[in-house]
Amino acid sequence: MKNLKINIWTGILDIINCILFAISWPVIFSTAASDAFGGTNLTSGTGVFFYVMAALGVILNIVALVQSRKNNISIVGPVLGIIGNALFLITAAMAFPAIVVIIIGTVFIFLHQPAKNTKTIN
Repeated sequence: MKNLKINIWTGILDIINCILFAISWPVIFSTAASDAFGGTNLTSGTGVFFYVMAALGVILNIVALVQSRKNNISIVGPVLGIIGNALFLITAAMAFPAIVVIIIGTVFIFLHQPAKNTKTIN
């Protein structure tokens, strides 16, 4: 079975996104508190960073999905990666479920299992 570099890079980005999503709430809340006391407006820029990373995760997982399908590799990992990153992209309030789904997806991405064909021979 051929290991695709896109799957490796997607898995690495998914691990990075898990870490970022885990720290997103404290970072955004502390930035909001800082804005409230300091009169600045940094919270929106901080939130945008996390959303951009989630969007990159969705895009890279879509590319990995297409490449995996072409090379007859299981698409479970990229599909779970898309779902997990999309959960965070919809709202940062879904950070914990997104982390769980992305971790499971990353495990499947790194496994590089061959796809199970459902074709029956008559």
